[in-house]
Amino acid sequence: MPLVLLPPEPAKADTESLLATLKKNPEWFEQMIIKNSAVLLRGFDVKNAEDFNEIVEACGWEDMRYFGPAPRTNIYKRVWTANEGPLSEFLFYHHEMILFKENPKKVILFCEVPPPEGGETPFVPSFRVTERMLEEFPKEVEEMEKKGLMYTFTASSTNNTSSIIGRGWQDAFGTLDPAEAERRVKATGMDVEWLPDGGLKTIICPRTLTRVFEGRKGRRMWYNAVVGMHGKEISSATMADGTEIPDHVVKRCGEILEEESIQFKWEKGDVLFFDNMALLHGRRPSLPPRKVLAATCK
Repeated sequence: MPLVLLPPEPAKADTESLLATLKKNPEWFEQMIIKNSAVLLRGFDVKNAEDFNEIVEACGWEDMRYFGPAPRTNIYKRVWTANEGPLSEFLFYHHEMILFKENPKKVILFCEVPPPEGGETPFVPSFRVTERMLEEFPKEVEEMEKKGLMYTFTASSTNNTSSIIGRGWQDAFGTLDPAEAERRVKATGMDVEWLPDGGLKTIICPRTLTRVFEGRKGRRMWYNAVVGMHGKEISSATMADGTEIPDHVVKRCGEILEEESIQFKWEKGDVLFFDNMALLHGRRPSLPPRKVLAATCK
């Protein structure tokens, strides 16, 4: 993992040949993504956001607009920047948009400028985390599964560019109107609490610990944000009844995620497709410059 697909011959290394192949074999390509969890297209001379958008659209999947706390910018049609937070920070492992009622099934990344050092996008087979957590913490996993989870996250009214999760609520939900922001937040399945300083606190409850998705061998995916949100300054993760999740359990889960992570180094023009139902992903600290673009699909 990932499955790497290369041009069959130099004459077919151009983007037009790739687009023709994707349009001709959509079902096969989608099955390759589900079967392998990640597919990397390499060597196809993908140059920019416009080329990348054509690849995304050639697959025929419905667009799913990004919502969330990560600072990101729409570049061209369905193409956004990946997290624009400081490259010096590690972006914790997560399933994309996991806090919302509806999540993208596929995340597609394009490397326009590979970093000189670091900056990998590691990913983790989610079912392996469930298996190992059940081996080490069967009682704790059973309790979290039975009770469900509750998350809270606080967004300020302005963007904090020094944070990988510093997007303010006005930017995140695309409005300056608190009433409209509240409506949009609730439409995603969250409750809202307004804070005295103008910040917006979201309460997400209940959420599952693991999930099983059709076509993925009945595996229980570690489909939660416990490690990324537990005990942080602007977020929390507890059981749905307010019971605290033991610190040592969260710490060990973070170690397991790292132990199970799979790495590859970006090359210019790489396009990575991964199954958001099956993989968590993150971002290693990086030296600049690094430019990775993203698209999310239903």
